[in-house]
Amino acid sequence: MSVTSNMMTRLYLLLLPVVCLLGCAQPQPQTTSSVAAPKAGRGVFFIATNGNDQWSGLLPAPNRKGTDGPFGTLPGALSTIRGLRQRHDFTAGQSLTVFVGDGLYCAETPIVLTPEDSNLVLAASPGAKPVLSGGRPITGWKEVTVRGKKLWAADIPSVREGKWYFRELWVNGRRATRARHPNRGYLAIEGLPDHAPDWTQGHTRFRFHEGDLKSWDTVTNAEVVAMSRWVESRLPVTGVDEKEHIVSFGKRSVFELAPGDLYYAEGAFEFLDEPGEWYLDPASGTLYYLPRPGEQLAAIQAIAPRLAQVVRIEGRPEAGQFVEHVALRGLTFSHTEWYFPAGFSTGKNKPNISPASAAEIGGFAQAAVGVPGAVWGEGLHDCLFEDCRFTDLGNYGLELARGCQSNRVIRCEFSDLGAGGAKIGETRLRDQAAEQSRANEITGCRIHDGGKMFPSAEGIWIGQSPDNRLTHNLIYDFYYTGISIGWTWGYGRSLATNNTVELNHVHHIGAKSGGDGPILSDMGGIYTLGKQPGTVIRNNLWHDIAAIRYGGWGIYFDEGSSGILAESNIVYRTTHGGFHQHYGETNVVRNNIFAMGRDAQLQRTRTESHLSFSFVGNVVYFDTGSLLTGDWSGDNYDMDGNLYFDARPDAKPEQLRLGPCTWQQWQERGHDRHSLVADPLFVGPREGDYRLKTNSPALGLGFHAINLDHVGP
Repeated sequence: MSVTSNMMTRLYLLLLPVVCLLGCAQPQPQTTSSVAAPKAGRGVFFIATNGNDQWSGLLPAPNRKGTDGPFGTLPGALSTIRGLRQRHDFTAGQSLTVFVGDGLYCAETPIVLTPEDSNLVLAASPGAKPVLSGGRPITGWKEVTVRGKKLWAADIPSVREGKWYFRELWVNGRRATRARHPNRGYLAIEGLPDHAPDWTQGHTRFRFHEGDLKSWDTVTNAEVVAMSRWVESRLPVTGVDEKEHIVSFGKRSVFELAPGDLYYAEGAFEFLDEPGEWYLDPASGTLYYLPRPGEQLAAIQAIAPRLAQVVRIEGRPEAGQFVEHVALRGLTFSHTEWYFPAGFSTGKNKPNISPASAAEIGGFAQAAVGVPGAVWGEGLHDCLFEDCRFTDLGNYGLELARGCQSNRVIRCEFSDLGAGGAKIGETRLRDQAAEQSRANEITGCRIHDGGKMFPSAEGIWIGQSPDNRLTHNLIYDFYYTGISIGWTWGYGRSLATNNTVELNHVHHIGAKSGGDGPILSDMGGIYTLGKQPGTVIRNNLWHDIAAIRYGGWGIYFDEGSSGILAESNIVYRTTHGGFHQHYGETNVVRNNIFAMGRDAQLQRTRTESHLSFSFVGNVVYFDTGSLLTGDWSGDNYDMDGNLYFDARPDAKPEQLRLGPCTWQQWQERGHDRHSLVADPLFVGPREGDYRLKTNSPALGLGFHAINLDHVGP
């Protein structure tokens, strides 16, 4: 139905300040169309939960007659707008705006944006908090008693028919726990009945400690999530032999398991014993929930994920067709889940796994790298995600994959994540410039509480992608690395160059702030791989990094990391050291503070014939463990102008040891000839206050004070 120009003129005048703030185009002259459109306010549309896709979308609410009003869905709005553009109702390149009203919008299929949707703003209406959901509300709850347990139950026919299964559930706005054993903490592997030929070959069973597992009636509905090295393996249980203490699986672990590796089990009815837990019976299609105190059956809002992705932005970079100048503002993306499809093979993402052993493995070799983003795109150019929330998700939040260039992610929040926060680029090396992801920016974002399904996922992952900027972000509460850059092991070709990591605050990596963990090893506040000339890591704060067996480092230059500058960072409270270089060349580490490493402060692992790194003008402060660990032979590294201090009460400066060397022997080898052993005079090192007092000897060495006033969002 059409609306009068007079009505729309008044509406446009009311909305004009908001519309302009959101960056949409000024109204253009009226063009001829078969659909009546107002002369003023053209290019502004609305969506609401009480809308209708058959309406014009030109009103923010239904009119009194119920004959016109907002669209009801985003796909409906996009379809109409595409039709209007095809009829040339708008000038070429004109930016259109769609305001989305408050409420929950459940998508039956992923919402798809294509190149024809370029020059578009999708924004929350002022004051609204719309949620674009990949889930489905669960209704029809009733009280039941099963095996003595008082539960709430809902029947889901599509589960019973084998058409739907899920591993995550959100109840009343909070993630509910898939029935888990133990409820908190972890069990430990007792031993392995089978010998793996090498560490890259996984196991299909292990031996558990007596009493840890039983042959419960529904145990074959359960999965064991086993941690080894730096990854998890999700292993469907096929049987439990209580006499031999052996649990068997339908998949193989990613790497070999070892005695003492941690695990937990989830998804059996017998584990349903704590408020907030749930169990899904695949045979009957019944969902059981043990309510939390204060929850009411009549008021329950339960949402289960149906889609792996709620939004897909599909450019075609190989054809030179891009989605350009699209802005998403103030939207929330929720309730998605990704899980391994039948016949899944992770071989292409496993740098150390032979193809023969790559099939039917319960995980990825690193960073849960194959888990997609709930919002996924390729071929995006100059697009914007601003003030959005990626929360209550079963996978990564946002993925800018092939051919995504010059996009910005500003002031967004990523939380309650099945995997990690954001992914930029791909694992694959692209030859064509149009297919390379590059020059993207993530700024002012809060990324936290991840690894709920895939503990090895990361806060931000950058693959084969150059020229990106990560600035002013707050990243915390992940079981694995905070920021990772690069996907080339060794000195081969790499595209991860000229990336900037600046003014970020990253903490509680490995062990979460609530006390859970560590459960994995070999991680960093920041982790790099391969040649990265031009990459800069500057003015960041890294602290509370913890690994279970080894490798809880602050700044971690792994295999082949080269050409990187790390300067003016503060790193403290790590389990295994503030800085570690596995191997690489021509890296520069200068004017940083490394403090309070538990086991060691600095580590070098491989001796090479070239210059490994320059470590100059840094302050290293500790009161436990050693100063150096690893292999410091060969002398192909430059260390000078540093200040070292062992703050233990009984430590004497002249007795400082650097590996096997005394201070004198170390200097005779040519290292630290202009360095000092002295108290740097921090304001409060045990409280995390690493400001230098004015009489600090570090300042006399030329150390530049590090200002953290602007670190984080």
